Amino acid sequence: MIYTATITTATLRLRESRIVADLLIKGTSDADWKQAVWEDNALQLDSIESIKRISRLLRARLEPLGAGLWHLVRDADRQQATQAVFAGAVKNSRLLGDFMDITMREQRARFAKKLEYYMWREYIAGCRGRDPDMPHWSESTVNRLRSAVFAMLAEAEYL
Repeated sequence: MIYTATITTATLRLRESRIVADLLIKGTSDADWKQAVWEDNALQLDSIESIKRISRLLRARLEPLGAGLWHLVRDADRQQATQAVFAGAVKNSRLLGDFMDITMREQRARFAKKLEYYMWREYIAGCRGRDPDMPHWSESTVNRLRSAVFAMLAEAEYL
């Protein structure tokens, strides 16, 4: 399966990503990670379920980027850190990356000034052709995915 809905778990969450990047830079052990993130609630989230879900996603986005970008996420100004976090999100989610590569590239080539909501539906339909094992998402999930993707694109100043 190429496409998943995990992107709905969290948008870029720069503040929390900076905390996760700091823990990665420090080489935090799994036990210390659980203590800092789950027990001490370093991310300052409302429920243990949210803490676990969001911390796992942010870690999965940032870990593959390596120490150089972790430092950028933690220490750089807001714009640079946001771009680094966005790179992790694109790397982590084929749904986001392919949307940029397929739909956004086509719209830029046409000098389109904005993305329309219907473009998301067309993109999702195209994903089914590329990934026959893709889950059949409900209407509300497709809408949440669109909202998450568009929010990330706006945070990263692509929209």
